[in-house]
Amino acid sequence: MRFSTRSLARAAIIAALYIALTLLLQPISFGPVQFRVSEALTILPILTLDAVPGLTVGCVLANLLGGAPWYDVFFGSLATLLAALLTRKFRNNFPLAASMPVLLNGLITGPVVYFAYMLIPGDPASIPALLGCMGSVALGELAVVGILGTALWYALKKLPRVFLS
Repeated sequence: MRFSTRSLARAAIIAALYIALTLLLQPISFGPVQFRVSEALTILPILTLDAVPGLTVGCVLANLLGGAPWYDVFFGSLATLLAALLTRKFRNNFPLAASMPVLLNGLITGPVVYFAYMLIPGDPASIPALLGCMGSVALGELAVVGILGTALWYALKKLPRVFLS
């Protein structure tokens, strides 16, 4: 990846947008039922490689500033990084690319949310509750990426390539 002033600025803007949206909508961005509107930005790696570090840094900082437990900061940000990389890899196949954040957040962030926000200390883990949490995270992600992310993609793909590379 090249590190031009433009690419660094683009990544920083994406990170700032992710943080702002997450923290402004904090009540629905954290907890057992998540509807993180900032995840609509996970579609951006289709349009620009600069979105990969932007989304990752944005997720790390949003989770830290939002008071998430360390394992949510680490694993949630890892899910965002992997999803961004795979979204970029499959950028020529929109449905496949857009499914990466849904899949990875369901598989990685779902268990994190269960252990961080749902499991009562001392209680045994519940497989149905864990699967329900994974499904809930994936469904919230599907709604955000499917509706807001797709609308964002349609709007941004019309921009001249000078803005997105």
